[in-house]
Amino acid sequence: MLYSKIEGNGKPLLIIHGFMGMSDNWKTLGTQFASEGFEVHLLDMRNHGRSFHSEEFSYVLMVQDVLEYCQAHHLDSVDMIGHSMGGKIAMLFATTFPEIVNKIVVVDIGPKYYRPHHQEILKGLNAVDFSVQPSRNDIETILIKYIPETSTRQFLMKNLYWVTPGQLGFRFNLKVFNEKVEQIGTALDENAIYNYPTLFLRGGNSSYIKDKDYSTITHHFPKAEIITIPDVGHWLHAENPVAFFEIVNGFLKV
Repeated sequence: MLYSKIEGNGKPLLIIHGFMGMSDNWKTLGTQFASEGFEVHLLDMRNHGRSFHSEEFSYVLMVQDVLEYCQAHHLDSVDMIGHSMGGKIAMLFATTFPEIVNKIVVVDIGPKYYRPHHQEILKGLNAVDFSVQPSRNDIETILIKYIPETSTRQFLMKNLYWVTPGQLGFRFNLKVFNEKVEQIGTALDENAIYNYPTLFLRGGNSSYIKDKDYSTITHHFPKAEIITIPDVGHWLHAENPVAFFEIVNGFLKV
């Protein structure tokens, strides 16, 4: 069963993090949505955060994990927010089980295929030798050689935790990510359609959703609304949480 943090009462809202992320990334926004009358479920997907590790890793399996989570928590009608990988999960879940999903918000990802593009990040993470018991500063010194962007590096370092006193480790399953990274870019099946309200949010400085992708988005999601938040990149919800919350809350409340 997936690990989750649940806050608030009201309409169930599932929030699904991106690749190498976790539920903690959404803690502040989750509290805000809870204050607006949602029962917020912040999920850790398999091989991420505090959820179980598995050698198997695909969108089909992660959608099944979410379905089993909904069944275990008696959630028969939900809204969903998914960022990046989480957006891919939300899209596949909604097109597979439309009877469960009222609305989805897809954050800076499209239904198309994406080439593997995490190679340098994975090189940096694999360069960390935990057998020598590095400190957080030691780990950042290693990562900075491969990941110069401070925000990306800090995002990844949130996955560090004390396995035992004096011994750090990553919460995510790096071994499986190395082996299955190509799964992250998988396209939505051509015949997957969701005919209910859908919001796509993209960062003005991000290249994940391009203007030419709009026709593909509306093919799969005929009722899609596409909004650009200016002056932010791929982590738009972290870079401009005020605009993100205002737009998403307005969409979910209609």
